[in-house]
Amino acid sequence: MLRTWRNLSPTQRRLVITVGALEAAAKAAALIDLSRRPASEIRGPKLLWAVALPTVNSAGLLPAAYFLVGRRR
Repeated sequence: MLRTWRNLSPTQRRLVITVGALEAAAKAAALIDLSRRPASEIRGPKLLWAVALPTVNSAGLLPAAYFLVGRRR
């Protein structure tokens, strides 16, 4: 069965909005950090991270991967 916004309960709607806002905040934080960090402190091409972070629908996994693996200490 295909779910539409109208068919969701108010609790389900709030959950969708909350998860979407959290993912957007994580992506924004990763992009801000990426823009301020020199390329020498980034694992992999900085341009690739900059393109992938906002475009890949990752359920928050790509921003987490950037913070855990993509940055050099």
